[in-house]
Amino acid sequence: MGLAYKRLDPTGDDGFACCAAQMFLASGEGVVFRGALGPWFRADSKQFHLDAPAAKALLEVVIREYRDKHEGKAPTQLFIHAKSSFQDEEWRGFLASAPPETSVVGVQIADGRDSLKLFRPAKYPVLRGTALVYQDNEAFLWTSGYVPRLDTYIGPETPNPLIVRVQKGTCPLEQVLSDVMGLTKINFNSCLHNDRLPVTIRFADAVGDVILGAPQTGEPKLPFKFYV
Repeated sequence: MGLAYKRLDPTGDDGFACCAAQMFLASGEGVVFRGALGPWFRADSKQFHLDAPAAKALLEVVIREYRDKHEGKAPTQLFIHAKSSFQDEEWRGFLASAPPETSVVGVQIADGRDSLKLFRPAKYPVLRGTALVYQDNEAFLWTSGYVPRLDTYIGPETPNPLIVRVQKGTCPLEQVLSDVMGLTKINFNSCLHNDRLPVTIRFADAVGDVILGAPQTGEPKLPFKFYV
């Protein structure tokens, strides 16, 4: 599940933003849900954070849709991807709506282009899929780079890493990194071999534009194909 936000007035000071969630199943199928409108943008951190009731309400809708597609069964694991960190208040809201059998994991995915460059003494740059783990729950991950199968690097410059951080919940970092790599290959609106960003993060701004352009009232869930 990816969290998407869009500010109503990027030049204003009220911080009001529209929120949406994108749920992606193992099959690659996705659904977009309209979340709450509220003062989610924090000017001090330049990040978005829901309050507990909004987080609870949003995840309830996602879980309900998942149950509808899986004969009433709840997911065993639910990963929430966001560019922002997860505050304790909003995380309490997410956990409040998760059933007991569902393990919820919060993963922050940030751009690491200004943090680290990795050079490889060869004709081509670092291999796609390289990970540099520097904490038990955090790593640099190169989702773009040299692909041996294609025997080339599809890119114009030295690849930049993502910073992948398991901030809430418990899950092996290796599994999270593997999931992020897989999610860079389901951008069905492109003929690229892979995208640098996982689909949960790539479409945050695009989905935000769509939900912001729609009436700010309750809205039914929509299949992800309507946004690509």
